[in-house]
Amino acid sequence: MNKYFIDVIKNHYFDFSGKATRTQFWLFVLINFIVSFVLMLVCGIFLNEQTAKIISIVYGLALLLPGLGIAARRLRDGGFSPWLLLLGLIPFIGPIILLILYIMPSK
Repeated sequence: MNKYFIDVIKNHYFDFSGKATRTQFWLFVLINFIVSFVLMLVCGIFLNEQTAKIISIVYGLALLLPGLGIAARRLRDGGFSPWLLLLGLIPFIGPIILLILYIMPSK
């Protein structure tokens, strides 16, 4: 967890240069999903709905830049331009294309 999640947040918070391996990218995504799920589960049980929404927004904004950074580095590692992240703005087909690009092997 330290190498794939904490390191990305601590040392590569606003880093869009360099490359990220498939393992580093997918473990960051997995740990982020698990932390988000546990956080929302705990907030849903112990806090009211308004406070849970605020915590969710703060957590999402805190990990927005590291998430974009590691996605850009993963695309660069696959031999693609980081500008292809803008494909995610296209409804339905954009995220599917990005998923395929993230799965591609490194070059």
